[in-house]
Amino acid sequence: QVQMVESGGGLVQAGGSLRLSCAVSGSIFSLGTMGWYRQAPGKQRELVATINNGGQITSYADSVKGRFTISRDNAKNMVYLQMNSLKPEDTAVYYCNVGRWGGIRDWGLGTQVTVSS
Repeated sequence: QVQMVESGGGLVQAGGSLRLSCAVSGSIFSLGTMGWYRQAPGKQRELVATINNGGQITSYADSVKGRFTISRDNAKNMVYLQMNSLKPEDTAVYYCNVGRWGGIRDWGLGTQVTVSS
């Protein structure tokens, strides 16, 4: 049973930065493409960033492109999300999981990111 444990969230002012981490109990190499998702209050969960197994191919939602950077360390079974130039609309609970909806494993508890204006 793969488990995801997200950390690194917090309260930050608009324009600030945070780095999220995701520790996966199991081989992320075997999971393939990994992703970060977020869910804001009253909204559906959305996929904001993905990274392939080798780390060379990344993709981002238009809303975060140019501000967020996803990375992974297969040896440590870790996935990261560097978030810069944060905006109030980035406020959400952030989750990591397999980077495609069809391969989703059990969700972790997520980490809360709150951006004040």
